[in-house]
Formats: sequence, C-alpha cells, structure tokens
Amino acid sequence: MVPSSSSLAMVVGGRVVKKRFRSESPPPRRFKSMVEIMKVAKFVEVQNDDDDDGGGGNGDDGDDGGGGEEEWCYGKMVCEECGSGEREDETLICDKCDKGFHMLCLRPIVVRVPNGIWLCPSCVNRPIKCFTQKKIFEFFRIQKSNEVNWKCEASQDIKKRRRRSGPPVFHKKRRRLLSFLPTEDPARRIFQLESLASALTALKMDYTDRLTYLPYMATKSANQTIFENKAMQILCKEDTETLEQCLLMLKNGLFPPLVVVFDPREGYTVEADEPIKDLTFIAEYTGDVDFLKNREHDDCDSMMTLLLATDPAKSLVVCPDKRGNIARFINGINNHSMESRKKQNLRCVRFNINGQCRVLLIANRDIAKGERLYYDYNGYEHEYPTHNFL
Repeated sequence: MVPSSSSLAMVVGGRVVKKRFRSESPPPRRFKSMVEIMKVAKFVEVQNDDDDDGGGGNGDDGDDGGGGEEEWCYGKMVCEECGSGEREDETLICDKCDKGFHMLCLRPIVVRVPNGIWLCPSCVNRPIKCFTQKKIFEFFRIQKSNEVNWKCEASQDIKKRRRRSGPPVFHKKRRRLLSFLPTEDPARRIFQLESLASALTALKMDYTDRLTYLPYMATKSANQTIFENKAMQILCKEDTETLEQCLLMLKNGLFPPLVVVFDPREGYTVEADEPIKDLTFIAEYTGDVDFLKNREHDDCDSMMTLLLATDPAKSLVVCPDKRGNIARFINGINNHSMESRKKQNLRCVRFNINGQCRVLLIANRDIAKGERLYYDYNGYEHEYPTHNFL
C-alpha cells in the first residue's frame, strides 16, 4: 500500500513554494544534553592579565603570557620629558612606541586628552609635501586672473583726495583698518602658500576663507548678533569695505606676507615674511560653526568663541578641525608671564558685521620681518589654560 502524502505551502524568498512530504515522519533525532557534553569536554586554561606572576594558570611552563609584563610596564610608566612617574591621569601613552608623556610636558602642550589614537611628536609622520603652482591654485581655489586687484589701495587714495563741501567739520581722528600688502615677488608668494598648504594637509584640513555652516551643526541663521549677551563692536562701513577687498584679494591668490613653519617646541606657528604695519588686517578666524553645547567634550584645542548668547544653548564656536585658514596656526601668549605678554602683536576682536558675528585678527603694533605672530587666547572668557605656554 502506498503511503498517503500531503503538501505544505511555504513562502521562500517572496515566492510561494509547495513542498510535498510523506505522512509517516522519521523518528526525532536525540540531542545530547549540556550535562553530557560537559562530561567529555576538554577544559582550557585562560590566562589572567591581573595575575602578579603573569603566567595565568599554574605557571608550570614558566611562560608569563605577556599580560603581566604589560601590566608591569605601564605600572612603572614615566614621562620621557621630565622623568617623573607621577600624575598618571595626565600621562599620554603613544600608540606606536608605548612611551609616556605628561600633557603639559609636551611641546606644544596638549590641553585635553585626545580621542582615539595618539602619537608622540617622534612618531608623528610629517612628510613635506611639494605643491606645484597648479596644485596650489586648486588647493586654495584661486581665481585665475591676469590683473592684480589693488582696489583697496585705490579706494583709500580716492578717499584722501575727496573733499567735503560746506563748512569744515572737526571730528576725532579714528584709526582705520588697513589692508595687507602681498609680497611683490610671485615666487615668494608661491612659497608662502606652499607652507600653508603643507600645514593644512598635515592636519588633514581643507582651506576656507569664510565661516562654514553645515546642516548637522549650526545654520547661518543661528549666527545673529541679536542673540549676543555682551556688547560687540560694530565694524564701520569703511572698515567693512576694506575687509571685503581683502577677501577679494584672497580669491585672486594675493595673501598676507606670512609663512607657516614647524617648531619642535611650539608646533606649527606663523612668521611675518614682510614688515606689517599696525592695524593691518591679518586674517579672519574661519572654520565650521557649531553650537558650544555640541563641543563641550571635543578634544580640538583651537576652537574660537563666535557668539556668547544670553541663552547658553545658542552660543556658537568656530571649529577649525576640518576646515580653516592660517589663523589656525597662530599661537597664543602666556597670560601669566610678562615676557610672553610682550610678544603679543595681534589682537583678536569679535565684530558685528552686517548683523553677523565675525572674528578678525588685526595687528596691534608694527611687526618686523621674521617675527612670529601671537595673540591672547583669553580675550573674553579667561578660561583657556595658558600658564604652560612658552
């Protein structure tokens, strides 16, 4: 007698499949219980890194397993700079050479504990990248133009020749913002841009001469001076025109006469390649604009205050970790040292420009050729730790 059969509809891969099977099912398979499996299972000894002898197990073979040696090594970690093993909470361990360094013994110092992999100055690979003129034009997005734009100087000359009609009016003389004067030698200008491009590339940054607003950070509408809690200087019309002319010169490849150099003690720093006069516009502090509340635990040590809002949730900062310009490499002074304060030759000022907050770096005295640029990091909050600055 042929055993009876039946069919079963199943959904496989979105299609209906009919499977036929015999009514007489085979006897169920018998699986071993965990008790039976554990009776015949072989035990494996797991080495414990916390053991003092480092052997993990009975230690009959004399093998320390590596775990105890690692614990002993890090337990006696000392700073390579000062030789002290104290302040373990301030000690950074290089992920390449396993050497320890105090955050404040490093040059430049490390203000916050870095997130992710950290390499000591000896292990950081800073290849000197050579840029051709074409690559430099592409890197800075320079608009190719045969005519040099000197509208800023021309406009100032016109203002000098302009005479006011009517009776003379006496006003208090106000010092105006000056435009920077680019280096006349084209080869030297390429060298200056190459030094900046190399520094930005080493930090994996892109160049930008404007504030950047991203959808997942702060929008442009969040940067309004009406949210400001403190008084902010308003950039007058003449100085605003000078600023716009300077930004136009940047687009044409005419930059301030500055060179970015690497110092083993201070890190990247900026030097004047030509004499610079007092009140000369140096740079605008640029980068990604974000809310301060989103950057409270950020390890970026170059954030700049942009907006101090009455509502702390609306306060803004400029973050030059992905995008920025030469302002990213200008160092700060030590507020606790008279000698360091004497080095200050720039001032950092937040301005109200057409209803938006902008941060400008301006020379506060004449700067000689070869002099390094410094400004006060604590211009507003007085919270940045500068007592270990050189």
